[in-house]
Amino acid sequence: MTLSWLVIWAGTLFLNPVIADCNITSQAVTCEESGKNLSNIPTNLFQNVTKLSLKNNKITLQDSDKKILQLFINLTELYLNKNMITVLYNNSFCNLTNLAILDVSNSHISTVHEAAFAGLHQLSVLNLAYNSIAQLDADVFLPLKHLTVLNLQNNFLKYFNIKPSFKLIKIVLAGNPWTCSCDLLDLQIWLTASNVTMENENSTTCTLPNSEEKISIKTAVIQTAKCKIAKATLEKTLNSTSAVKHRSSALLTAPTPNNITGSNGTHAELPLIGKSWTFLGGVLGFVLSTTLLIFTAIKCPTWYHYLISYSHRRLEENDSEMFEQEFSADSSSFPAVSDTNNEDPTVTLEKIHTFVPEDDGFIEDKYIDYYVTEER
Repeated sequence: MTLSWLVIWAGTLFLNPVIADCNITSQAVTCEESGKNLSNIPTNLFQNVTKLSLKNNKITLQDSDKKILQLFINLTELYLNKNMITVLYNNSFCNLTNLAILDVSNSHISTVHEAAFAGLHQLSVLNLAYNSIAQLDADVFLPLKHLTVLNLQNNFLKYFNIKPSFKLIKIVLAGNPWTCSCDLLDLQIWLTASNVTMENENSTTCTLPNSEEKISIKTAVIQTAKCKIAKATLEKTLNSTSAVKHRSSALLTAPTPNNITGSNGTHAELPLIGKSWTFLGGVLGFVLSTTLLIFTAIKCPTWYHYLISYSHRRLEENDSEMFEQEFSADSSSFPAVSDTNNEDPTVTLEKIHTFVPEDDGFIEDKYIDYYVTEER
């Protein structure tokens, strides 16, 4: 048995020089001193091992790495510390149902998705220390029913919302810039009410509002009454905002002609309720534009004739005498007419010189009447 195992191990090293620096046994694979050459989890590792240590490499834990990890169903210990993970995505360890210890410390992690630890029902120790985590959702740790030790040391956490049902034996929170305000009240209540041991309690102090006094976050004075009032106000604001959003979504998703069916099985022709103002505005615009076009079509000829007919101005009494003199001078310059037509010009002149004032106060234009008569 030992000989066959050695043969398999030697053949693996010969065919796969990438893992030549790894320490491989029947129960564990350790690639801790591989010179930081591993950017992905090797695909040719023994998948029946219970311990896998890949620390001190450049693994980022992308989709390809997650697929490889899902094959290690017997793992109980996984060490990915001192890598380049940066983000723990959802379902990063979903198939590792037997995993008890997970160490991803000192790996430049800044974001932890809500379902990052989904499937880790047997996990008891989680190490997230020495990363760049600034915010953690309280639901992140809900799948970890057997978690007893949580290490969040030296991150960028200012507050940590935690559920009262969360049970731990030991927690490490030192090295974070805690702000001792209402946002930290839930954590303080949980630390006091539970039997959890906070490691390095004396060095787990408030950075704000006063960083000089070095007060522990467990004993810092936080005015509970003011926090309750602020919380109630915030909840009221959130509820009103959600109500407005609900109404808006209800209007936008109102019944349309495509999803309303009448009693006879046909689609009802109804306008969108959510866009009633737009529909009403369109109807009013159509009515007004139509009315304006009709009014323009009726009134334009009247205005045209009015402008054409109004081509002279009102004359004063002295202006009429001056105009008659000018007209007499102009008529004397016309050429003589033959004897055969002597009667017509005489009648015409009599008609022309006959001046009958009208009631409108305007004087006839004799120059125009003369030429009209001549053309006839």
